[in-house]
Amino acid sequence: MKTSAFLYPWDVNGDPEAVARIAGLGVRQVTLASAYHSTRALTPRHPRHRIVTASHAAVLYPVEEARWEGRSLRPYAAGEWAPGDAYGSAAAELADAGLEVHTWVVLAHNSRMGEEHPSTSVVNAYGDRYPWAPCIAQPATRDYLVDLAAEAAVRPGARGTELESLGWYGLAHLHAHDKIGGVGLGDAGQYLMSLCFCPVCLDGYAEQGVDAGELARAVREALEPVWRGAATSEGGWAGVEKLLGEELAGASRGWRDGVARALQEAAVAAVRAAAPGGFQVLLHADPVSYHCGANAGVDPGHILSVADGVVVPCTGGVGLLRPFAEVGREAGQARVLAANFTVVAGMGGRPGGLAADAERAASSGATELRLYHAGLASDRDLEAVRAAVAGLD
Repeated sequence: MKTSAFLYPWDVNGDPEAVARIAGLGVRQVTLASAYHSTRALTPRHPRHRIVTASHAAVLYPVEEARWEGRSLRPYAAGEWAPGDAYGSAAAELADAGLEVHTWVVLAHNSRMGEEHPSTSVVNAYGDRYPWAPCIAQPATRDYLVDLAAEAAVRPGARGTELESLGWYGLAHLHAHDKIGGVGLGDAGQYLMSLCFCPVCLDGYAEQGVDAGELARAVREALEPVWRGAATSEGGWAGVEKLLGEELAGASRGWRDGVARALQEAAVAAVRAAAPGGFQVLLHADPVSYHCGANAGVDPGHILSVADGVVVPCTGGVGLLRPFAEVGREAGQARVLAANFTVVAGMGGRPGGLAADAERAASSGATELRLYHAGLASDRDLEAVRAAVAGLD
């Protein structure tokens, strides 16, 4: 089973032992960040630093100025955490060691863009903006994301790409000093708090035959007992329909699903138009289309007809693989189903259980593995990964 490890360029650049360490894990591929959101990351073995603070979402290579000239929405350059062509330098070293390099591109997740261009952000039913969450229904934002996907995905020497956050982002966010957990929001509550009410989405709901003001009022009324602790917001889509009513729930989802599908189709097409033959395009995905976040909610049948496959979060179990596997079997499609496991024990991963996890993933339809994240893991974690990968052969 082909296995790839996630890495940041700063895990490699300036560390003369990094490439040999990664190759020694037994993986055949590295999924290397070329465009990434703000983060604070540990580098437990680097000879020059232990903590890297990326203060804003940025591309980790020099932008193609001709592509972005005169546009208000454009990628931000990285700061000192990834100077120059940080991606290109790391990719070249990894490729020279015989590792296949694929790009890792984060798209609709950009707090700096939301702060500098607030009109681009998702706006909830209460009028609160989510600066980390660009509204993907807005034409200028969609065009920006499509062009960013093509540029950041197709870097010199890359054999493929993995597109993260290619869909709606909502309330849930690993935000600095987060203090929003005081009231537990279930699946349905997360959906309601992630609905966007920017001007473009207001028109979109109207196209679905729904008055946007009515929908916003319905969201607020449905959540009122949740805020008081007098009701729960669990129950998946049935829970959403219970809170909003079937008509409003269906109209909101119809608008959002259509927007996400159109963006995914356009981004994948742009990547393929820019890429050489045989370039692989995968999406980080969740098989429930109304879910938001880094693993974009998708319709399995649709996305497997658009992309070459998906990367699916499996640390909490392999159940999310099955809808993709079922679609693939029914359609007779040969698609990549990559099971993504956290292998950093301090982040909730089970590196010691990777072999068993891989076996369960394979039985649920996985064709490949992804390991999150070789740069963040301790030596002990990496030793467990090395043993597990050796056993997979």
